[in-house]
Amino acid sequence: MIFKRVGEGRPYPAHGLEPRDWARVPPRQVRLDELITTKDTLQLAALLDEDSTFYGDLFAHVVSWKGDLYLEDGLHRALRAALHQRNVLHARVHEVSTP
Repeated sequence: MIFKRVGEGRPYPAHGLEPRDWARVPPRQVRLDELITTKDTLQLAALLDEDSTFYGDLFAHVVSWKGDLYLEDGLHRALRAALHQRNVLHARVHEVSTP
């Protein structure tokens, strides 16, 4: 199993982070088997594209909410890591408070 669970959508409240806000969150390693995806589909072109991070963040975006880690952006990076037999991913993790 690659992920903890494959989800559909974002169960956590909106965090309002813009790309420049994500850039201020320091990256850290996250285990793939602790991640819950927020998307259940992937564009194969994004997975196979060597320059898929050219216009985006080098690190995946993960939201921590109620003790779970949700992969908000970077599904193709996570799958690429798994295909390379890695069990961790470098990601920016944002903590969302429970309302």
